[in-house]
Amino acid sequence: MRKGNDYILKLRPWSLSTFAAALLAVVFATAMQEVFATFGLQLYFATFVPAILIAGLLGGAPAGAFATVITVPIVWWMFMPPCFEFAWPTAADYDSISSFLLSSALLVCFSQLYREALAILRK
Repeated sequence: MRKGNDYILKLRPWSLSTFAAALLAVVFATAMQEVFATFGLQLYFATFVPAILIAGLLGGAPAGAFATVITVPIVWWMFMPPCFEFAWPTAADYDSISSFLLSSALLVCFSQLYREALAILRK
């Protein structure tokens, strides 16, 4: 009998496949953010929050932290004006980045706790 959440525990933390899954989630979020940007929406980190959650659930804290670390330079370079160059962030940009880092840290912690609870329930 197959249980519903078995796929979450299949990837092991610190494996290459976990980091590949995290990178894939960030690439998909970047593509979605680019679609939103073409419509004129400036939601810098909105599409990346679910990607951090998915990476954290699939690969644990290392994958979630990896996805968070690679997201900040991507958003800073691609989506914060002036686009496609690293300019000094404004005060509002610093506020957006710090809010994203705080929410990502909470998401990574909660997803790690969820993975640990699933592992305990499987025993």
